[in-house]
Amino acid sequence: MSKSERPNQLFRNLNAKVASIPMILTALVVFVGGTAWTVLYSFTNSKLLPRLNFVGLDQYYRLWATPRWLISIENLLIYGVISLVFSLAIGFILAALLDQKIRFEDTFRTIFLYPFALSFIVTGLVWQWLLNPDFGIQGVVRSLGWASFSFDPLYNSSIVIYGISIAALWQGTGLVMCLMLAGLRGIDEDIWKAARVDGIPMWKTYLFIVIPMMRPVFITTLVIIAAGIVKVYDLVVAQTSGGPGIASEVPAKYVYDYMFFAQNLGQGFAASTMMLLSVVIVIVPWAYLEFGGKKRV
Repeated sequence: MSKSERPNQLFRNLNAKVASIPMILTALVVFVGGTAWTVLYSFTNSKLLPRLNFVGLDQYYRLWATPRWLISIENLLIYGVISLVFSLAIGFILAALLDQKIRFEDTFRTIFLYPFALSFIVTGLVWQWLLNPDFGIQGVVRSLGWASFSFDPLYNSSIVIYGISIAALWQGTGLVMCLMLAGLRGIDEDIWKAARVDGIPMWKTYLFIVIPMMRPVFITTLVIIAAGIVKVYDLVVAQTSGGPGIASEVPAKYVYDYMFFAQNLGQGFAASTMMLLSVVIVIVPWAYLEFGGKKRV
């Protein structure tokens, strides 16, 4: 190609470039601009309305000195570990079972995936009823004769976050199962045949051959689960409203309450910025290892 023709490269796929302008402007103005605006005003003492009255790191000092915020961080860590570990494990096991070409596979897949079609509000209300000590699981079991049976996690401040995690697993595991099943169906059938010919046990085939080949599927699933963990809010509100007391508080609820009920925008912005920082701390090292290292190979 001659040098005189190179400037024309700018106009190649011009229609596609013009069509992408609204998306680019939306990303810059709404997402990048909104994020920068939130971080900026987290250093102010804004109350009901935002105002540029800078107070340095006072909002962050106050944030990390608040027991409610510390409890919400602890709950998020517990909820996150349970969601990551159990949803991946249960989802993969269910996918592996369905991958055995069992009868009524479509029916079972629909049953497992159906909870994901429900909103977190509906899921929270359903599990609030199921875990109610009077007419839920505890009440049913006691009516059958086990009078000493106790199962009321939503009313026990020390284990309430585990009750919320049960509802989250019930809703989200079906999606993980479908993602894993799609990954398993993408494995070449010759690999399974070769493993059987070599006499490799099935569990070793999954552990050392299949799972490493499904690395992109696991990464996608982890990103989806992590996004749900950080923004968990409506499930908590529907089940416990943060109770008993503040035992089931989460960061998203803390932000919402301070911004719209306590009318303390500065504190809410500071909490939002810390949530963003936690995401950046996780995403940046992963992106560097995933993409940056390959360029030096």
